[in-house]
Amino acid sequence: MTFKEIQELIRLVGKTKLNEFKVKDGDFEMIIRSENYTKASNAAPIIQAAPSIMPMAQAPAAPAAAAPAAVPAATPATPAAEATPAKEDTSKYIEIKSPMIGTFYRSASPEKPVYVSVGDKIEKNSVVCIIEAMKLFNEIEAEVSGTIVKVLVEDSQPVEYDQPLFLVDPS
Repeated sequence: MTFKEIQELIRLVGKTKLNEFKVKDGDFEMIIRSENYTKASNAAPIIQAAPSIMPMAQAPAAPAAAAPAAVPAATPATPAAEATPAKEDTSKYIEIKSPMIGTFYRSASPEKPVYVSVGDKIEKNSVVCIIEAMKLFNEIEAEVSGTIVKVLVEDSQPVEYDQPLFLVDPS
């Protein structure tokens, strides 16, 4: 990886709520951790980069870099006495989850229609969204058939690995 690519990764990870991000390309391995990193939150996936995507610019492994300090402070917990709306029963729904870290897009481009909306019937292996990761656009396919009940992520928002994107009613 070039120094500029490393700087861009640090900047992108700093904009997300990730605690830890690991990337490995051959002998090169880099770990970026935020200020909020703890051993218990060590659940970040290791991304294996293809040689054609990231050329090796250096042989030795680069030292781990710290993420920028621009991490928002935790908001104070709301008292239990405040009324919260009753949560709907989502146990009968199946989640379509993000298979990677990246940016979520509901359509192929801004002028194209969204892949799926609430109420749409989907089939197994139909494309439901795109996730951009390291300048690669990956079509995400449904693993189940059913009806889209809820879209859980806003368009153009960063998503984490295994983050729920859609709720699907399989019936």
